[in-house]
Amino acid sequence: MEFSQMPELLGLSLLLGLLALIATAAVARGWLRAEERSGRPACQKANGFPSDKSSGSKKQKQQQRIRKEKPQQHNFTHRLLAAALKSHSGNISCMDFSSNGKYLATCADDRTIRIWSTKDFLQREHRSMRANVELDHATLVRFSPDCRAFIVWLANGDTLRVFKMTKREDGGYTFTATPEDFPKKHKAPVIDIGIADTGKFIMTASSDTIVLIWSLKGQVLSTINTNQMNNTHAAVSPCGRFVASCGFTPDVKVWEVCFGKKGEFQEVVRAFELKGHSAAVHSFAFSNDSRRMASVSKDGTWKLWDTDVEYKKQQDPYLLRTGRFEEAAGAALCRLALSPDAQVLALASGSSIHLYNTRRGEKEECFEQVHGECIADLSFDITGRFLASCGDRAVRLFHNTPGYRAVVEEMHGLLKRASNDSTRQRLQQQLTQAQEALKRPGAED
Repeated sequence: MEFSQMPELLGLSLLLGLLALIATAAVARGWLRAEERSGRPACQKANGFPSDKSSGSKKQKQQQRIRKEKPQQHNFTHRLLAAALKSHSGNISCMDFSSNGKYLATCADDRTIRIWSTKDFLQREHRSMRANVELDHATLVRFSPDCRAFIVWLANGDTLRVFKMTKREDGGYTFTATPEDFPKKHKAPVIDIGIADTGKFIMTASSDTIVLIWSLKGQVLSTINTNQMNNTHAAVSPCGRFVASCGFTPDVKVWEVCFGKKGEFQEVVRAFELKGHSAAVHSFAFSNDSRRMASVSKDGTWKLWDTDVEYKKQQDPYLLRTGRFEEAAGAALCRLALSPDAQVLALASGSSIHLYNTRRGEKEECFEQVHGECIADLSFDITGRFLASCGDRAVRLFHNTPGYRAVVEEMHGLLKRASNDSTRQRLQQQLTQAQEALKRPGAED
């Protein structure tokens, strides 16, 4: 080949190479378009694994979506479930019915207290009014006797705060916290608070052995050392005279808070004890007239007591009934509620509730997995129509059908022993009302 022909061959080679590159690019572009039509992203490789850049972007978006999504509400259904109150965005730790029966107060770790209208319980919509807890959240809440205020225990502040309720022209309420909280006096976490129905004192109990009696203005009137190793529960009796506590000893101790004729504080004296359990007592409760008390212990039993005694003459309470509740033996904590008439006992262990007839000592109902968390509080309303429980972001209300059955049983027995027509007529009217209640939806199968 002559040297003069070399430039022509070189130019031809360059031209062929350029045409090959153009053809390759065209084929690649067509392949990408085909991949897009088939639904696979263009950034995805033929082996099905996304590129590192795409993977990181997807993970980031998924994490952002998880953060935005709220946790799912626990679902629960039962024939005796009357309503579920679900306005809180955090877990509810405590609730309290007002003494006039019109309201239910709940507090949660969402920094709010909700006030619910009890007349809406059986309606489709459940109205509530919200009080905000600034820079903190409440773990315990209690209504004042006149239902115009409530007190809360602050989780981070370790103190009591008082909220006053003022009615607006539109029928709603405004909630105003008092300028100063109570002084810090407890050295251990507070487990219970209460206000005497007489309006004369406030009680706070911590998890050590201390119960404090306060004036309404925040002055400590008396310090009670329970000597129960550790307190597990404390309460003020509905009559407003007594304060009781239980703990790691097999008894419930009851004190009387004494005031003079002019309303001045005098002293706190030991009234009586509930003795009969063989292990630590989880919890206890009073009936509405304070003449009955119930207790549940780690010994696997519950007991019903007659506390209408002359304790100043050294008379001890009478044991009326003992029942078995094996779940209490292995439970870290067991909640208890006694119906206002002491006919029904509710026991909560974990996320389940068990209802007992106290006259016969028999279990009548069991609600399993009521809440997504362990039950934090349990209470009957003042009429005894409903049993309320909380343990997650909802309050669940149950028809107290065992209570109506107990009333029917009692009325039948009293009618047989009635000695005159007026008594028979009154008892028959009460019997009819209880029987009608049993016919309501959800009351019976």
